[in-house]
Amino acid sequence: MSSPGSPGSPVRDATELGEARRRVESLIAGTPGGDGDAAFREPWELRAFALAVASYHAGQYEWSEFQLSLIASIRQWEADGAGDATAPWSYYEHWLTALETVLAGNGLLSEADLDERTRAVLATPRNADHHEAHREPVAIDPAVR
Repeated sequence: MSSPGSPGSPVRDATELGEARRRVESLIAGTPGGDGDAAFREPWELRAFALAVASYHAGQYEWSEFQLSLIASIRQWEADGAGDATAPWSYYEHWLTALETVLAGNGLLSEADLDERTRAVLATPRNADHHEAHREPVAIDPAVR
């Protein structure tokens, strides 16, 4: 059994999670409309933001590499007829495109991975990841020792 504060202990994991959450919250506060959830219109936008930040902190890519990819995605959108009915503006769509591009460029994500994951996400019902309150009681089995 691990002692409090040792690697893998619940206390250490909770502390690391709390620190990561504070870092993301401070980054969110610096975004347009960054007063919390107002910065994100859909839950996936917050997830894309957090995934990009976590991947950067894990050393998966350099932030400047991500920035250049984000700029390229926005420029491509502008070149393709920005603002017309077929290409509405979504900052986090570009954020996600930039993240996918950087991760794929570093060999961490392939087109096959994206296709498979996209199909899985699209097949998932909207409520599947708890966007709405569920009133059913939750049963938790006792820990196995």
